[in-house]
Amino acid sequence: MKGMSLIVKTVTRWIKGFIFLFGIYIVLTGHLSPGGGFAGGVILASSFILLTLAFGKEVALSKLSKNMASELDSIGALMFLTIALLGMCCGGAFFVNFLHRSHPGEAFRLLSAGNIMLYNIAIGIKVGASLFMVFVIISAIKVVLKDDAMKMIRHK
Repeated sequence: MKGMSLIVKTVTRWIKGFIFLFGIYIVLTGHLSPGGGFAGGVILASSFILLTLAFGKEVALSKLSKNMASELDSIGALMFLTIALLGMCCGGAFFVNFLHRSHPGEAFRLLSAGNIMLYNIAIGIKVGASLFMVFVIISAIKVVLKDDAMKMIRHK
């Protein structure tokens, strides 16, 4: 039996979607309340890490493969850089909040901060994918180190 006990798997099955939605909420409303791209990205990654711990690496990688996580990591970085460079074209300087200048929103509304929400989305994508990949790599290294340690014990 791969993964954890039946209770952990059942609770994970129920809660993983709520954790993922909460991460999206934190990313999207980070400019209005505590949170943002980094915190939301960590929460998004934790939903996949919970899947890995409860069901095993194969199930988590079937939902978000290594290649897709790598591509999302690159897309997040490219999206962040593109928005920053658009500030030079549309606002006259690198990282200018050109959306807020041209369309100022009503304070404390979802679309009130201009580029800030777009930056949070890019950071959330990057951090979520990066942390999931770090977890997968560390778990793979742990397995290799554990196998090497077992071989060393057997040879003594």
